[in-house]
Amino acid sequence: MCPFEPYRDKARRSSGLRRPSRKDSQNDDGDADAIALRSALEYGVSAEDLCRLMQLRGIGVRERIDELYGDLAGLSMQLLASPSRGLDESAQELQKRQETFGKNVIPMKKPKSFMQLMLKALREPTLIILEVAAVVSLALAVWNVFRPGADNGTESYEWIEGLAIAIGVLIIVLVSASNDYGKEQQFRALQARVQEEHKISVIRQGQTVLLPVQELLVGDICQVKYGDLIPADGVVLQSQELRLDESSLTGESDPVRKNPDNDCQILSGTHVIEGSGRFLVLAVGVNSQTGAIYKLLGAVKDGKTKDKVPNGITVPAEDEDGSASTEDSIDLPLHGPSARKSVDQQRKQTNHSVFQSKLNILAYKIGILGFIFSAATSLVIIIRFCVQNYAIDGNSWKSQDATTILDSIIVGITILVSAIPEGLPLAVTLTLAFSAKKMMQDNNLVRHLYACETMGCATTICSDKTGTLTTNRMTVMQAWFGGEIYDPLPDVKAASQNVLKIVGTAVAVNCNYTSDVIPAKDGVPQEHRGNKTECALLSFVSSLGTDYHKVRRMYPEGSLLKVYTFNSGRKSMSTVVEIPGGWRVFTKGAAEIIVSKCRFMLTESGSLLECSDASQMVTNSVISLMTNSALRTICIAYKDYLLNTDDVDSLPNVEKVSCQPDFDDENSIISNLTCLCIVGIEDPVRPEVPNAIRQCQRAGVTVRMITGDNIQTARSIAIKCGIIAPQDDSIVLDGRQFNVMIRDSNGQIDPGRLNSVWPKLRVLARSTPEDKFTLVDGIINSRISKHREVVAVTGDGTNDAPALRKADVGFAMGIAGTDVAKEASDIILTDDNFISIVKACMWGRNIYDNVAKFLQFQLTVNVAALSVAIVSACAIGDTPLKAVPMLWINMIQDTLGSLALATEPPGEALLKRKPYGRKKRIISRVIARNILGQGLYQTVVLLLMLFLGPYYFDVHEERQIGHVVGEPTFLYTMIFNCLVMMTSFNLINARCIHNEVNVFQGIQRNLYFLILWTVMVVTQVLVVQFGGYVFSTQPLTLDSWMICLFFGFGSLLWYHVLRLIPVRRKSAKKSRLF
Repeated sequence: MCPFEPYRDKARRSSGLRRPSRKDSQNDDGDADAIALRSALEYGVSAEDLCRLMQLRGIGVRERIDELYGDLAGLSMQLLASPSRGLDESAQELQKRQETFGKNVIPMKKPKSFMQLMLKALREPTLIILEVAAVVSLALAVWNVFRPGADNGTESYEWIEGLAIAIGVLIIVLVSASNDYGKEQQFRALQARVQEEHKISVIRQGQTVLLPVQELLVGDICQVKYGDLIPADGVVLQSQELRLDESSLTGESDPVRKNPDNDCQILSGTHVIEGSGRFLVLAVGVNSQTGAIYKLLGAVKDGKTKDKVPNGITVPAEDEDGSASTEDSIDLPLHGPSARKSVDQQRKQTNHSVFQSKLNILAYKIGILGFIFSAATSLVIIIRFCVQNYAIDGNSWKSQDATTILDSIIVGITILVSAIPEGLPLAVTLTLAFSAKKMMQDNNLVRHLYACETMGCATTICSDKTGTLTTNRMTVMQAWFGGEIYDPLPDVKAASQNVLKIVGTAVAVNCNYTSDVIPAKDGVPQEHRGNKTECALLSFVSSLGTDYHKVRRMYPEGSLLKVYTFNSGRKSMSTVVEIPGGWRVFTKGAAEIIVSKCRFMLTESGSLLECSDASQMVTNSVISLMTNSALRTICIAYKDYLLNTDDVDSLPNVEKVSCQPDFDDENSIISNLTCLCIVGIEDPVRPEVPNAIRQCQRAGVTVRMITGDNIQTARSIAIKCGIIAPQDDSIVLDGRQFNVMIRDSNGQIDPGRLNSVWPKLRVLARSTPEDKFTLVDGIINSRISKHREVVAVTGDGTNDAPALRKADVGFAMGIAGTDVAKEASDIILTDDNFISIVKACMWGRNIYDNVAKFLQFQLTVNVAALSVAIVSACAIGDTPLKAVPMLWINMIQDTLGSLALATEPPGEALLKRKPYGRKKRIISRVIARNILGQGLYQTVVLLLMLFLGPYYFDVHEERQIGHVVGEPTFLYTMIFNCLVMMTSFNLINARCIHNEVNVFQGIQRNLYFLILWTVMVVTQVLVVQFGGYVFSTQPLTLDSWMICLFFGFGSLLWYHVLRLIPVRRKSAKKSRLF
């Protein structure tokens, strides 16, 4: 009989459940309730029971265990696990356990394949227009070959137009898919390196074995020690000063002590920073805390039934109308809005950034305008032909007239091709690809290309504190040695070397020997191992010249006579060591407590003072000053016991004894101490952060700090960072106050109340993940600002993941960031440096500006081509700008132009302008003026050539209404070449979108631009001189080339004329076009 069978019987009786019949099993196969039923009968507790248990926090977990199972041992027995022997089961039984409670693997969604990325790119609105144009163009080419009256003896090249468009679309799709695929592979490789060879010590069948974390099962007894990453959720069974770093979940930098009697809960994703212990595994894989967050992020492979969030929580299933049913929803820390697909989440999932949405709207409007003008032009030509042919000439209908009417329609399609900016999608893709590569050099690993340009619109950065604004490394910031407070710390070397030596020894000996500081080496930053506060003290004494490793070798851990370990009651730690002729007691702890136990003080000069009344002065003047700066104060003291000697009387702070004191009498031992120093410790602000935040503020980007730390520390850090100023009207709130202010009487979030809070809110302390998500969601969906806010969120912890996913751009830390945070992010900061966010903002604005420059460049061509095509079609029934030459301009010349403008490097001037925002349109009035002005110049020049050219060049060409197909002409080649030359010189003008005076400023720094501009001109020469029928061109003479170059250079002069036209208006609503 199984030794756990009595507990199974007890579980059956207490639950009141009957054993399911075979029929029940067949009916309920695959049903979650049936699985839970069978689990409860087999093990005495179901997976869902354990999930509900792990939802509780703190001491509530232990209280529920005592209520339901008696104690921790009772819970272990319900799981058929022995606290001493672990799981004592066969391989078959272990497999059955895994099927019941799950595997410690999170089934991640497979990344999109290259083909899926290509299909996604093909669905972009601007590409769909090109795809339709390619199909129509190829269809018309086939029609022109087989239409009535077609010249079968002449070889047709009209298929080239459709093929060229199709090739252009293919290039765009390949470039876009390649970039997305490459970035995803980089990210997966980054994750794989972290997850390799992660193993955990487990007790099975009474033996300690090292297992891969993927093989961990519910019921396993795990042994953890310093440095271990917790791989599953559970409860502590045994603890030896076990402390965990839960900052990745809660944002709190303080270590959390775990023991079986009080806070026994252990969550996956946390780190052991001190001590050791054993814990019972209760939740693995998708049921663990890490799995819960992955599920909420949508990163877990979907099941066939409705989604079940880990920790036993069922996400509200969406109804057919998209609304979420709340019938089965249960509250948990990471739930709520993130469980529903908001408009912004859907936008991010389809990779439609703020900027791309603007481009799609712009392309749509251009397409509509082009269609209207092309349809109107074809209609005018048809009406003109009918009036001339039937009304004036009196001709009757002939079959060839249908061909003439179709030719008129082809003219309209050519105009539509002229209007559509075919090069725009490729220009945007190339700009993003080039910028993403450059951003990697600035420590920004771009996972999603759309995040690049979105940062150019960012108006708000919601930043985590721990590890983002601060170093996540406790550091001694101030020190007091009986005189003045030293700040900065290097000045403490002015103190007596004797005092510094005693302080160094006190810290080295009276800290856990597991605490250690690994120096920076070969680009790897300094690492703190063990208790963060003790590591700060060890770094401090190292900076004073003490080699604490040498001191510890002098006083091995085994030689320590007595250690009074730190606990919440005494709030101090003391260690007794043997010295020549006696014993010495070192003490460190909360300053106000230790100072009250001091009778003497050593001054910085080394002299001894009796401080009968000085303790209150020290508390008021020293400790209070440090506390007001949000520093944690620690006092270091000592006491000597010496055996009777002749010179004992000359040492007033030495206690004379005749034998070894009773070191078990703690109150007597830790009294009449001599104060050595008081230090102030904090997690310091990264040195580059204040300047980075000032740059953001000058750029019009508001930085908000969201942290789980207390409000006093958060306020102090915010002031040091420059997020708030002492006298400004910024709001600093904690999570409780925030929720009171934004919720109505029913406890629901009121958008109106939230809108009254967030504009001035700069610091949100003691915040939960839901608070952070609520704030980010509220800012994004708020409509009270002029152009609506674009929000970037930074974070490194698991608790940041929902907000990272919700934000327009999510930044995760590459070094300190958790896998969950990286999975939720759009950009990974490979150096964990806030200044890299400023660089990302600069690159985003540079992308925005470069695409705006390209739009100014290409739309000018389109305005000129569209105007000339419409006027010429209506006037002479034909257009001098044929489809293939126009495609050459839009696809090839404009591609080279986009590359030239995409390589424009960012400058500091980008951060001296306000952000564009969500609703601010991309075509500014300056850009619109330049487009229309240069378009007018090019249109006038081309129309003068069209109508006056035959007389000036002595060219006589026959023109027919609706005539499209024919041999290339000299005049039409001149018009085409003149347009390209004006376009090429206007590319230099296009570098200026903010009314700059010098169009050549900084051009020498961009070698790419100079090379590509030269390539544009050279390729145009080759096309004109050797293009022939394919490009509808004839070779030009030197005089003709000089005329074209003259008009091209005139574009540069015309720009300065346009600058004289004012563009500013008082009406804010009309400050943008398109």
